Amino acid sequence: MTDEFLTRAEYERAAQYIAAHTQHKPRIGLVLGSGLNALADEIANADVIPFHTIPGFPVSTVAGHTGALVIGELSGKCVMAMRGRVHYYEGYSMQRVTLPIRAMRALGVDTLIVTNAAGGVNKDFRAGDVMLITDQLNLVGMTGANPLRGPNDETLGPRFPDMTAAYDPMLCNLARRVAREQGIPLREGVYIMLAGPSFESPADVRFIRLMGADAVGMSTVPEVIVARHGGMSVLGLSLISNSLATGHEMVSHEEVLQAGKNAVPKLATLIKGVLAGLS
Repeated sequence: MTDEFLTRAEYERAAQYIAAHTQHKPRIGLVLGSGLNALADEIANADVIPFHTIPGFPVSTVAGHTGALVIGELSGKCVMAMRGRVHYYEGYSMQRVTLPIRAMRALGVDTLIVTNAAGGVNKDFRAGDVMLITDQLNLVGMTGANPLRGPNDETLGPRFPDMTAAYDPMLCNLARRVAREQGIPLREGVYIMLAGPSFESPADVRFIRLMGADAVGMSTVPEVIVARHGGMSVLGLSLISNSLATGHEMVSHEEVLQAGKNAVPKLATLIKGVLAGLS
């Protein structure tokens, strides 16, 4: 486990750099997972800031995560989108992985939409489905790798934040309404995070299904914990990139990216509808 305890000054240093390189003042953040970068290309009047130029920002080493902030207008709202993300398995600490969320919060972002590509553990799920995340299982955090581990700064959030409604019920209802109006089939379920980077074994799949998971991935949960610690409202969406119905399907990262590419239109339509419906 990699321990690193960051301070508010480090978050604010990143936020100040971002603020100096954009004309926009976003209130909504987007985290775009594997294969979902195309949505960032639709952001108008965009300021693009590569991760590697921002003080303290972790830099993605994974194909499909191009590593830039795209700040501008989407569906009539000012947004800050992460085109790609970093992962715990890349060797970063949990606090470094979630630094971008802290920087967003320091800039005034109060609503976060997180997306990911995930394996479908629920036997009814198929590749290309979109799942509304209604709750999460923090399996990695249960073993100690929690982004809130270490000294707590009360100015950032409480020592023991409540995670009862990690995914905001009103945002979930808005997503359901948009899905109905747009004719987008919307699955719902529990997302579980494993550390990765190896994909799940058949025994892993059987175990996490018994735990109550519907989809499995290698991200999202730390970002949501930090967002909720900072008082942000969160909406989570998983693109089901492959089915683990039997626990014996072979999986490759290239297949995950291709599934994302194929299903991006309906996920993008859903996100843009949610943005348009936000007050």
